[in-house]
Amino acid sequence: MDIEKFSFDAASPPLSVIVAAKLAAISFPIDTSLPSDSAPTFFFSSGLKLRGASVLLRYIGRVASIPDFYGKNALESGQIDEWLEHAPIFSSGSTFENACKYVDEYMEKRTFLVGHSLSVADIAIWSGLAGAGQRWESLRKSKKYVNLVRWFNSIVSEYGDALNEITATYVGKRGLGKPAANSKDPQVTTDHIDGEKVKAGSRPAVEIDLPDAEAGKVRLRFAPEPSGYLHIGHSKAALLNKYFAERYEGQIILRFDDTNPAKESNEFVENLMKDIDTLGIKYETITFTSDYFDELMKMAEKLIREGKAYVDDTPREQMQQERMNGIESKCRNNSVEENLKLWREMIDGTERGLQCCVRGKLDMQDLNKSLRDPVYYRCNPMPHHRIGSKYKVYPTYDFACPYVDAREGITHALRSSEYHDRNAQYYRIQEDMGMKKVNIYEFSRLNMVYTLLSKRKLLWFVQNGKVDGWDDARFPTVQGIVRRGLKIEALIQFIVEQGASKNLNLMEWDKLWTINKKIIDPVCPRHTAVIAEKRVLLTLTDGPEKPFVRIIPRHKKYEGAGEKATTYTNRIWIDHADAVSISAGEEVTLMDWGNAIVKEIEKDHEGNVTRLSGVLHLEGSVKTTKLKLTWLPEIDELVNLTVVDFDYLITKKKLEEGEDFLDVLNPCTKKETAAYGDSNMRNLKRGEILQLERKGYFRCDVPFLRPSKPIVLYAIPDGRQQTSLK
Repeated sequence: MDIEKFSFDAASPPLSVIVAAKLAAISFPIDTSLPSDSAPTFFFSSGLKLRGASVLLRYIGRVASIPDFYGKNALESGQIDEWLEHAPIFSSGSTFENACKYVDEYMEKRTFLVGHSLSVADIAIWSGLAGAGQRWESLRKSKKYVNLVRWFNSIVSEYGDALNEITATYVGKRGLGKPAANSKDPQVTTDHIDGEKVKAGSRPAVEIDLPDAEAGKVRLRFAPEPSGYLHIGHSKAALLNKYFAERYEGQIILRFDDTNPAKESNEFVENLMKDIDTLGIKYETITFTSDYFDELMKMAEKLIREGKAYVDDTPREQMQQERMNGIESKCRNNSVEENLKLWREMIDGTERGLQCCVRGKLDMQDLNKSLRDPVYYRCNPMPHHRIGSKYKVYPTYDFACPYVDAREGITHALRSSEYHDRNAQYYRIQEDMGMKKVNIYEFSRLNMVYTLLSKRKLLWFVQNGKVDGWDDARFPTVQGIVRRGLKIEALIQFIVEQGASKNLNLMEWDKLWTINKKIIDPVCPRHTAVIAEKRVLLTLTDGPEKPFVRIIPRHKKYEGAGEKATTYTNRIWIDHADAVSISAGEEVTLMDWGNAIVKEIEKDHEGNVTRLSGVLHLEGSVKTTKLKLTWLPEIDELVNLTVVDFDYLITKKKLEEGEDFLDVLNPCTKKETAAYGDSNMRNLKRGEILQLERKGYFRCDVPFLRPSKPIVLYAIPDGRQQTSLK
């Protein structure tokens, strides 16, 4: 029999075919002329002409000895064919989580995808997940898709030895579900965005190491201060902690650094937890620095008794000047007894105590000014959001952090490089305390153009009514950018691409929104809207006098988006901007209908187009027309829309040192436009993302409630459009 050699690219072997062949015990002749580590090569009779993984899987399913591997009847075989055609969706970075969600819901009451036994459909989908590497492993460890994980694990349980052998060879994994602790070839998938390679998944593009890290012994902490919501800068720290915890099979503690009661609140604690959950950060436990207030007070007193700290009543401004100039405080050599006396005054919150603070006795002559006797404790008789008025003294971050890190067994503390000069202080304080040294790992702070990340400055916008709240779509908070329409998957990919670089980054928003577009475009439904102002009626003289309805897809290339009803009639609305572009006698395309020829154009006394008339020309070629028009039928069922566009809060890319952000405030950051939308938009849910044909991407912020209240749609940047509301 004539034989045809069929080989796959070594860089991208069809895992599903390899797995199916292995489980089905089908042995294909091996091409001995090829190196042993080359791509798998199969031989088939030349008459088969097999092309594509799905065709190969059908072939294997038919010839395998496994019962019902390709279904027990024609109906099941047809269902398997559908799964095989959709299996590649798991290899697409933009649709991966949507596919996971769909299969998870589908598997709620099923053991196998088709019928009651393993089929090549199960192998195809399973292989798509296994081939996704760390991206799937992160989801697998979470509780997000319990049905999908149950099904995936059941296949691992049944065929684990064979599957591990295959994935170790062709995917580079070291066992299913356990990313290698010291792997030098991270599981990273690569997508292309506008010709540029973009790393996807949950690992940085370049593998990074923690110093002195041991697999299974790494203990990290993410320690936000509850004085605001989590923003995109904090997200980098959170996701790097997540990355290292997964890589080294370690743990993360979520700790709220609540040492400043003047700025903190339970509202911020609750929303920080919400944001951390949104980012998919899995932590071992939640702690608060305030849990250690008693211990910290005892430690401060211990250092005073040992002569390693003292109480100072120097006025704050004078103290700052003395530190700058290396001048010792007059209180530096007070006796231990005098220091303890003033310490008690501070604890009691007396008038005398309010004048004092506790300072570490380090080195006032050190060139590193952070070592010039930093402040450890302040007297501040303000109720704490969590423990009320129990304390009248509170530790500074610089004092509390090294203690609590060591106390909680943190092995590595991740800090942004802006704290670099304080690293020596951190280690010196731990040394004076007699605590175990914690390794500090630095990374660069994430800065975005036209963006303020200072919580103090963001609070100003909230308090002065410049935004609607911390979740305002103009804010760089996690809640804000999600409300704007950013998918968390895009944020994770954007941040992880940067790795743990120590170089200062000033990043463009366009790159983030470009990644986001790649994720939402393949799956978001399409709808139609017409701007209300100056909309123009086009009368089709030969159009249907009696309106009729067709059911068409909401997305022509993604069946999962569902269907919508479109009404066809002889009177339709089009945008004024389109109407003024049309010439009499011009042939145009009416999207989702066909061509029409505009015969007459009516204008008012100011020259504005007010009415058009024309005839249908459905046999015309849509490829030859210049104008593709979106339109809506003139019917009562149209819905009212408010389309909202946003701009940056400031007009300068980067503030220089000492520059006041109030001098560069953007006077116009929000624009609302009235529009009409197709009747199907009544079914939109809050948070749903859609595309308005020829207008861009939007997120539904307020769904349909009643005809008099418009649906509110927030415009989502696509990485290309220039933002300007002027």
